[in-house]
Amino acid sequence: MIPVPAPLDRVGDQLDRLSGPVLTTSARLVFAAVLFMYFWRAGLTKLGDGIFGLFRPDLGAYAQIWPRQMEAVGYDVSQLGLWHTLVVLAGTWAEFLLPTLIVLGLFTRLAALGMIGFVVIQSLTDIYGLGARPEDIGRWFDATSGALILDQRAFWILCLAILVMKGGGPLAVDRLAFRNEPSARPVSRPL
Repeated sequence: MIPVPAPLDRVGDQLDRLSGPVLTTSARLVFAAVLFMYFWRAGLTKLGDGIFGLFRPDLGAYAQIWPRQMEAVGYDVSQLGLWHTLVVLAGTWAEFLLPTLIVLGLFTRLAALGMIGFVVIQSLTDIYGLGARPEDIGRWFDATSGALILDQRAFWILCLAILVMKGGGPLAVDRLAFRNEPSARPVSRPL
């Protein structure tokens, strides 16, 4: 093994110490700047009319989440079951709740994990339910990097994975509300 010069080793140690707070804060900031309004606007398209629209999703919500099923029943929501309605409600609420929790840094790990699941389901619905075009799906390890699904959403998931693994960071409500967040290294015990 090649020895690392002491100054470089100290710089590496310092970068390791800074990486957690910088990565977590940056991931939440990038999420807020790039994806927060994207998901909120998508959620708004699913709300029904009036004050109880959050509990009675719009026809478009069913068409977005259950495209093939809606087509099969002639876009008559009454022919769908309770399961379909519960999934639409959960999806609609998730588009508001999970991004808000991430931006606030509240239950960050759980919210980011939920968003990863949401993005995976969203992508599968786009591909199999809505029949996304091959150029929108994209391919990895090719010469282009702008496909809507495989390329862009891989970065979304990377950003969210940082939050799942490292938490909300120093500027998160989690840090204030749950001061016992693991910041120290675990104590090793003899066997």
